[in-house]
Amino acid sequence: MKTLKYIFAILILSVSFVSCSDDDENTPVEVNPVEGLTMIYEIPAADHIVQIYSEKQNLEVGYNEISFRIKDLASNEYVGNAAPTWMPMMHMETMSHSAPHSTLTNSEESTVYKGYIVFQMASNETEYWELTLNYNLNGQAVEEAVMVSVVQPADGMKKTQVFMGSDETRYILAYVNPKSPMVAINDLQAVLYKMETMMNFPIVENYKITVDPRMPGMGNHSSPNNVDMTYNSTSKMYNGKLSLTMTGYWKINLKLMDQNGEVLKGEDVTELNPESSLYFELEF
Repeated sequence: MKTLKYIFAILILSVSFVSCSDDDENTPVEVNPVEGLTMIYEIPAADHIVQIYSEKQNLEVGYNEISFRIKDLASNEYVGNAAPTWMPMMHMETMSHSAPHSTLTNSEESTVYKGYIVFQMASNETEYWELTLNYNLNGQAVEEAVMVSVVQPADGMKKTQVFMGSDETRYILAYVNPKSPMVAINDLQAVLYKMETMMNFPIVENYKITVDPRMPGMGNHSSPNNVDMTYNSTSKMYNGKLSLTMTGYWKINLKLMDQNGEVLKGEDVTELNPESSLYFELEF
């Protein structure tokens, strides 16, 4: 009889365990859509809050991926149909200008709007960047602006070039990837814009950017299997391959060539010319 009681107790415990396990498996896991990002600014309004996020601790000169969310205080929910646009503006002592920037999308998560801005210069005590956001909330058009601080890259590396090409056009070239370089053949990515006016920076399509990485501290040696960057119409960026054969400081010598193969900026690296005037820097 005791044996039957023990068996019955074990069966009850087994059923309870399985039931709990099933409950655990069916419980939805809440995913934080901004996990890994830092909220760098918060804009309070009467009936909502705008939260601005970055993968960096600060906005930097160069390419910055930025996300933001709008929280409706009445419903305590984040808004997914805001149709936002944005405009970065640098207010200088004698003039103002904008910066290259993407459109905003929420294709990955409906309440998180993502894009990027290429800041050409750092802010200071008298000259500052302002980010204006326009969006829809509860059927109303809303505009909010916030002053943002832009600093030089934390690693001190040159990853943005603003220059006049031989065609008398001002270009902005900014490094995008790899974010974490490895001793390997890395996917190389950059964005290229031209300045038509102080407010208008269209993407430059179908040019070519040659790639010649060198280690100045190691006899200026190069590496094999690099691939020049060409324009990708889907990402609207320039993609190539970057071969890094060891850790340390690298100068990625570049040449910008137009659709006719004319060199607009940069030079070949030779024994008499150890570096190009157009380059990115990496150290890892």
